[in-house]
Amino acid sequence: MTVILSTPGPGDVAAATDALRAWQDDARPVQLHPGDVGWYQRFGARTAAAAVRTWSRDGRLLAVGLLDGSRLLRMTTAPDAHRDEELARRLVADLTTPERGVLPDGEVSVEAPPGALVSDLLADEGWGAEDPFTPLQRDLADPVEDPGVRVEVVGPDRVSERTFVHREAFGGPTFTDERWHDMAAGPLYADARCLLAYDGAGVPVGATTVWSAGPGRPGLIEPLGVHPDHRGHGYGRAITVAGAAALRELGSSSAVVITETARAAAVATYVSAGFKRLPDRYDRQRAA
Repeated sequence: MTVILSTPGPGDVAAATDALRAWQDDARPVQLHPGDVGWYQRFGARTAAAAVRTWSRDGRLLAVGLLDGSRLLRMTTAPDAHRDEELARRLVADLTTPERGVLPDGEVSVEAPPGALVSDLLADEGWGAEDPFTPLQRDLADPVEDPGVRVEVVGPDRVSERTFVHREAFGGPTFTDERWHDMAAGPLYADARCLLAYDGAGVPVGATTVWSAGPGRPGLIEPLGVHPDHRGHGYGRAITVAGAAALRELGSSSAVVITETARAAAVATYVSAGFKRLPDRYDRQRAA
């Protein structure tokens, strides 16, 4: 049967995110998570749907991708399709042909699971390796320690504090109150929590959003940030620990997070919060 590329409409994204849930497994490398799609829904349901790509054969989903911007495709495959040659060759054809509506001409990148045949084939096509990312994971079989600071779950009354901390932490204006409400209105947010950490004076200093993939599956921390005026005081570790505790309450088997390897302070923060550093990952990049 032929492998078919599709872009789901807003009402059809659930099939893709259901597949992503089912594919999460502590025994597999950290990969595209339904929470990644949930976080992208801050741009609205239509925009999020337009960023999703699926590949199926005989009615079965084999691969799901998310365009994180126009030049980065983050993707994963069904567990038994990592080395599926027909799928991998169709993926490469779609990724390298702009007319197929996945990636444009010029410099682009693809995130694929380690060991996936599509990554090998892209390398054969001359795609190089980008700067590394570091995945980290914390097992949640045992109770999580107290974070040591006040942490609150964000509801409508704390949205402005949540978005303010994010904008300050990441130095960008895009996460507005309106976008938080768009994210929270998405179906994936039913399995998510936004958290705020406060200092002793009641000032919000750190924030994160965590996403469950369902009981017994890895949960995702995305994003996490500390206000620049309050860094160096342990708040990053505290909000990370609180995020892990929230995921455990949601039934997650582990908590995972990914950061640029060059961000040594971020990696150290996650390690201090009980996360184990996993082997670095490299996206495939086609030069301009």
